[in-house]
Amino acid sequence: QVQLVESGGGSVQAGGSLRLSCAASGSDFNFNTMGWYRQAPGKQRESVAVITSGDTTNYADSVKGRFTISRDDAKNTVFLQMNSLKPEDTAVYYCNAQQKRSGFTRTYWGQGTQVTVSS
Repeated sequence: QVQLVESGGGSVQAGGSLRLSCAASGSDFNFNTMGWYRQAPGKQRESVAVITSGDTTNYADSVKGRFTISRDDAKNTVFLQMNSLKPEDTAVYYCNAQQKRSGFTRTYWGQGTQVTVSS
């Protein structure tokens, strides 16, 4: 019964900052990969940033240099620090976690948190 709950979304001015948090519960094992995805109105969901259990990170080109993903395994939490926000960053942001074991990959999603950046 894994559950991911996002928090930290809101409305900010362009150039501002926002920090998203995702708390995971209900798992006795570490997640191999955790990440953040976003979906703007009329567009498909896209990957924003991912981080592995070994702390390897990967970012979408559109957010490189502005966003930073991190994780705290002791607290089962993943963060997304967003700086220099742009109106095009406006979207619903979803937390994602993947757990690979016994030859299968299990994927979990949070319910999403709205981020709105005004010009």
